[in-house]
Amino acid sequence: MRRSIVHMDLDTFFVSCERLNNSQLEGIPLIIGGGDRGVVSSCSYEARRFGVRSAMPTAMALKLCPQAKVIKGDMERYSQLSHLVTEVIQEKAPIVEKASIDEFYLDITGMDRFHGCYQWTNDLAQRVLKETGLPISFALSINKTVSKIGTGEGKPKGNLDIPEDQVRNFLNPLSIQKIPMVGDVTFQLLSRIGIRTIQTLSEMPAEVLQRMIGKNGVEIWKKANGIDNNPVEPYTERKAISSEHTFTQDTIDIVHLKSILSGMVEKLAFQLRSEEWLTSTVVVKIRYSNFDTETRQCKIAYTSADHLLTKKVLGLFDLLYQRRMRLRLVGIRFSDLVRGTYQIDLFEDTEEMLSLYAAMDKMKSRYGYDSVMRCAGASLKPNSKDIILKRKS
Repeated sequence: MRRSIVHMDLDTFFVSCERLNNSQLEGIPLIIGGGDRGVVSSCSYEARRFGVRSAMPTAMALKLCPQAKVIKGDMERYSQLSHLVTEVIQEKAPIVEKASIDEFYLDITGMDRFHGCYQWTNDLAQRVLKETGLPISFALSINKTVSKIGTGEGKPKGNLDIPEDQVRNFLNPLSIQKIPMVGDVTFQLLSRIGIRTIQTLSEMPAEVLQRMIGKNGVEIWKKANGIDNNPVEPYTERKAISSEHTFTQDTIDIVHLKSILSGMVEKLAFQLRSEEWLTSTVVVKIRYSNFDTETRQCKIAYTSADHLLTKKVLGLFDLLYQRRMRLRLVGIRFSDLVRGTYQIDLFEDTEEMLSLYAAMDKMKSRYGYDSVMRCAGASLKPNSKDIILKRKS
């Protein structure tokens, strides 16, 4: 049976959320992000006409579009509205995968026996708009890759239906940058040898592409040819992520304790970013040598940045550890998780901080977690038997 896969994407989600609260923001250039040294998290189509883009330094964006209005952003509200949209979609669709805070994949294979798949999806998009006030775009095709590319090409409000016999005609004239997995480095490499359109890329031998760009070469070649057998994964929300460290010998060494905590934060924060989660609740746990156990927690703005999380964790530890008795265990828990990347959480951080995290995460992903670490957490060995990573769904 031919698959029917839908990709749905909330249009300029952060901007739409702000306009729900304030109708005076309609039709004007709008930037969601940090201050003068911060970066753009999202922007309206009116701002994009001036060349403003996500992840651009806010100062540069304002030079391009000085009349734009800048709003800091509210991740908690965005998360609530995303959850509302998810409920509307899950109520109707048989299989839903929530790919991020503002995009979804739906597998509606077989529904064309009862409804036209395109009409059914269009009705669902209208239902989302009616019940949440948020506009959503979609594309319907035979797999996740083609549908995702289709949504991007159809925005705003240009919902596409790309049947199997039209996939190649749709993909061929597009830039290779439209293919998921093709970043700036890969684009520059292929451009230098004249490969700029998906059709040219699709006509290359897969093995040649693999020799050029490594293990992802075959996957990119498949996507260029409209081949993607990845299933739509049913959506489940992770609730928390945590780590504990049990000492071989009970300790009262404050410097060592804080170094261990810093290393644990760095490890968990890297996992949050890798899996595209943000946390809003931090919990610190200690266990004394007599087995008395105490915890303390606080709410924070959604983040996955270890420099922010470390500050909160060490502050909670100072408040918690008052008995001057030796400790046998320390633990950290990040809960109330929502989907999102660190980039979209940059409401106050600088372009330099974004670049630092991108570089560190790239090194960690390629060479292992301990390939680059902050000095404060260097005493935590990632292979230690004392580390217990807990996941709860």
